[in-house]
Amino acid sequence: MGKKSAARRLADNEAMAYTRLIRISPQKLNVVAQSIRGKDCETALNSLTFSQRRVAGEVKKVLQSAIANAENNQQLDVDRLYVAEATAGRELVMKRWRPRARGRVARIFKPFSNLRIVVREREEVA
Repeated sequence: MGKKSAARRLADNEAMAYTRLIRISPQKLNVVAQSIRGKDCETALNSLTFSQRRVAGEVKKVLQSAIANAENNQQLDVDRLYVAEATAGRELVMKRWRPRARGRVARIFKPFSNLRIVVREREEVA
């Protein structure tokens, strides 16, 4: 009985890592995600390590998780992995307010983001 297992959404040479509720706006997160798209995983890890952006540490953790998923769950070769996709999405937004002059208020939005990284194994060049 029970439900049938869902079909795998990724190819056999891909692995993914996903995180939610990163406390930064999706626009700022996408700048860092765009900087690693298409790079080899080792190069992407090095650029995230020395990046000045605050969110680079979180992105590095997710990339390391995707690499570990590829190695342990899919038995892919770590040396041939590259970042195929790195997308930032919008999560919830905390709404706060701040008192202003003459009884008015100013709204403050504190956005959260999610991040999805897909790593893919390069085909061997013969």
